[in-house]
Amino acid sequence: MAKTHFSLIAQDRIVYEDDVDMVILPGSSGVFAAMAKHAPLMSTLQPGEILVRKEGEDDRYFSVGGGFAEVRPDEVIVLARSAEAAEEIDIQRAEEAMRRAQEYLRSPEKDRDVERRLAMEAALRRSLARMKVARKRAAVRARGADRGPLPPQQQEEQG
Repeated sequence: MAKTHFSLIAQDRIVYEDDVDMVILPGSSGVFAAMAKHAPLMSTLQPGEILVRKEGEDDRYFSVGGGFAEVRPDEVIVLARSAEAAEEIDIQRAEEAMRRAQEYLRSPEKDRDVERRLAMEAALRRSLARMKVARKRAAVRARGADRGPLPPQQQEEQG
């Protein structure tokens, strides 16, 4: 299978870079896959999961806090607001961030400061994406291998 070069770049570091078979990205208009010889494309990304598939290896999962993707026939470049490999995610920290955001969004304060409310809504989306990726990795590890997506019922349970 032809390869495409994938670079996942966060504000502070290169999170992942390698030649891969396929990358699945959380585009703002919907999830899409990019492979070698893909038509050129630019897309904004919403907070979510990036899946990287490479023949002969386990699938890799990354959490992304939004950003931009540029797809070319021979490469995919993601510039992310934040990004973490599944194994780097501290699920307790993500759960705490989610709790803080939810508490604020339930409080009457949320209506007084629109800017802070929007920031907390974004923080909630990022923490939910991080937890989804971390839980998916845990489920994959429990299965012992990852040679494809989870069955639909398990995907619903994970996400």
